[in-house]
Amino acid sequence: MGEEKGAILQFAPFQSHVDEGFWHRLSSLKLNKLGIDDSPIPITGYYAPCSHAQLSNHLSLLSESLLAESSELATLQPSASNRNKCSVPGTLHNTNTLEAYLNIDKQSLLSSEAKKIWDDIHSGKAVEDSTVLSRFLVISFADLKRWSFYYWFAFPALVLEPAATLINIKPALQWLSSVEAESLSTACNEWRNSSSTADVPFFLVNIASDSSARIRHLKDWETCQGHGDKLLYGFYDPCHFPNNPGWPLRNFLALISTRWNVERVQFLCYRENRGFADMSLSLVGEADISVPPGWKDNRHVPNAVGWEFSMGKKGSKCVNLSKAMDPLRLAVSAADLNLKLMRWRALPSLDLSMLASTKCLLLGAGTLGCQVSRMLMAWGFRKITLLDSGKVAMSNPLRQSLYTLDDCANGGEFKANAAVKHLKEIHPAVEAEGVVMSIPMPGHPVTTQEEDGVVNDCRNLHELIDSHDVVFLLTDTRESRWLPTLICAALNKVTITAALGFDSYLVMRHGAGPVNAQSGLSSVTSGTSPSNSEGMRLGCYFCNDVVAPIDSTANRTLDQQCTVTRPGLAPIASALAVELLVGVLHHPLRMRAAGEHANADSSEHPLGILPHQIRGSLPQYSQITLVGSSSRSCTACSETVVEEYNTRGMEFLLQAINHPTYLEDLTGLTDLMKSACSFQLEWDNEVDDGEDCVEI
Repeated sequence: MGEEKGAILQFAPFQSHVDEGFWHRLSSLKLNKLGIDDSPIPITGYYAPCSHAQLSNHLSLLSESLLAESSELATLQPSASNRNKCSVPGTLHNTNTLEAYLNIDKQSLLSSEAKKIWDDIHSGKAVEDSTVLSRFLVISFADLKRWSFYYWFAFPALVLEPAATLINIKPALQWLSSVEAESLSTACNEWRNSSSTADVPFFLVNIASDSSARIRHLKDWETCQGHGDKLLYGFYDPCHFPNNPGWPLRNFLALISTRWNVERVQFLCYRENRGFADMSLSLVGEADISVPPGWKDNRHVPNAVGWEFSMGKKGSKCVNLSKAMDPLRLAVSAADLNLKLMRWRALPSLDLSMLASTKCLLLGAGTLGCQVSRMLMAWGFRKITLLDSGKVAMSNPLRQSLYTLDDCANGGEFKANAAVKHLKEIHPAVEAEGVVMSIPMPGHPVTTQEEDGVVNDCRNLHELIDSHDVVFLLTDTRESRWLPTLICAALNKVTITAALGFDSYLVMRHGAGPVNAQSGLSSVTSGTSPSNSEGMRLGCYFCNDVVAPIDSTANRTLDQQCTVTRPGLAPIASALAVELLVGVLHHPLRMRAAGEHANADSSEHPLGILPHQIRGSLPQYSQITLVGSSSRSCTACSETVVEEYNTRGMEFLLQAINHPTYLEDLTGLTDLMKSACSFQLEWDNEVDDGEDCVEI
């Protein structure tokens, strides 16, 4: 190497440098847009004339090298001119498995990229846009479970056969006169400071007889001929070695010899110091090139080299970012990983952004409330409010999955607050809120002194339901579900009920509110008609009752007051309740969708059928789906009751709470029961309390 005449011209190879931001952006693109699509991705790399030994020969990938949105990929272009970053085009092949990464046909990929350079030289594109001479290639595999990224760069270089021979190479100050060097330095600084040429990496240097230097575009080559001026072929040299040019010169020599039939080339390795031209660092060299036979035919593609060496040998690199990443960001990414993987093949229509923004109100933070909230987070819901007035008891932690024994200390922490605390411990990105409040109930009369507090609770509950998109009824008594059911019908909110017996469960979605009594529409409802596609309004939890809700805890034994259930029941019912909600939110008719039976065709919707009611039994390990229409005599969702609530408000609620028969009289159930009593019927004396038992 060095100045020995006839030595083979050797080039300092590129070295890759990848910023962490690039991997973050690739992860986002892979999870949110690409899925299992392993098509080549256009990317942009950056290098600059060498200014420091530590930056020598680096081609970098930054966060902006890869646009995150798939809509941007088709129009991905190198960034605007930047004197500190010369942009060059590249191609990323990201595989779906480590095996595919290891077995990828690297020589074929390298040859394919080299052919692009070869075609650009012959077509003249490389003269118009010289950045294509430095095309590069990256293969990678992103292990998003472990945040490990395997990658290997290739910087394709056309092989000159025979190789170029070096005549001489020395610092530009020794090649040029002092006047020429000063003029060239000024011209280079002007070229680099111009917004139109700052990142044009290949150029011509024309030095006139009066020692003045001028920088020209490659397309001006013909105008630089025949004047007796010195002509140097300049390029931004990322190398700092004193006797070797950088890698970009290889393909530049291929262009010079093929396009312009030049056999002896004088080249300028332009280098900088602190951002300004430095002729003491820059090199001027002279080399002989023998144009191989057949190079004039673009169908004859030369051999190519360029796979990066690591630690002195060919091989890929691996970087693990799990320790460097913010724990919160890692938690969010890990939590969403399963959902995003589900979208790749099974559920491409899954709307995760919609689920994340849907506000869910859980009335009850007991066994059902704990299980439902965890299932909601698993599905990607991030806005959860829990309402409960109870405290964590010693018997709760075993059955209620959000609580620990510490929550029972000093009389017990309020369930709503403890649940929120543990939800955030499980997933820090969840936006959870706890509300400690009792729900006013019919059959539980209040004194005159208590009326103001009850009215305030009713108004607060109305405002809470109004500010949420979805309401889950998970409370421990039947009567505590009445007021929320009424308000949801009045506001037309998506409502999901889960109730437990000893060994049976009920999960159902309420229908929309009555047409003439609705006072508003939820942001997650669709359309204005509350009827479903079959013209039938689906019923609510109370539509099959022939009596108004009453005090279900008075004069009852302990096992009748508490929800005594088989332990496996609550997780099953909670999971079904959330699955039912996800189905509702993804159905084009939302809450107006017709109730479907188990034998219906499930191929129409990716998530399967959308039932109205699901009733299950553990003794028989059975489950059935039912459809029930709304009742005109329903004490919670009928047009009569909703209209009365909209008209009379708190006065109506106090009357319903303090007078057990009022709702029956209002809806006509009193007359119905009187007429029924006029018939002589033999009644079955056995009573199944299973369906009436609800979560404590």
